[in-house]
Amino acid sequence: MNSIKFLALAAAAAFAIAPGTPKAAAQVTVDIGVAPDCPYGYYDYAPYNCVPDGYYGSEWFNAGVFVGAGPWFHGSNDFQGKVDNTFDPQHGYSGSLPKVGDKRAAQRRSPEQFNGNEVRDGRGNKK
Repeated sequence: MNSIKFLALAAAAAFAIAPGTPKAAAQVTVDIGVAPDCPYGYYDYAPYNCVPDGYYGSEWFNAGVFVGAGPWFHGSNDFQGKVDNTFDPQHGYSGSLPKVGDKRAAQRRSPEQFNGNEVRDGRGNKK
C-alpha cells in the first residue's frame, strides 16, 4: 500500500513540475506604411503628428528633406540632432500644428533662429 501511495505521489509531483504547454514563438510583422508627409517633420512617437516649424534644427534635414524620426528614421547610427521641445505637446505645447500634406511656409525660419533645448537620436531617445 505504501508503494502505491509513493508512486501516486511521485506521479502527481512529476505532473506538477513537468513543463507546461510549449509556447510558440510569435512572428510579429508590423507594417507602419510610409512616413507622414509633413512640411517640418513629425514627432518621433505615435501617432507621429506633424511638428510645427521650429521643432527640429537644420541637421534633421538633408537638402530640405526631413531625415525621419521614429520607425522611419534613416540617419546614421551616431546621429544627434537638436529639437526645441517647447513645441512638443508632451511638454505642454498647445499651439497650431501643420497637417499632413501641408506645404512649407514661404519664409521658413533660418537655422540661426533655431533655439534647440534637447538632443535626440531620431529614434526618440534623448542624448
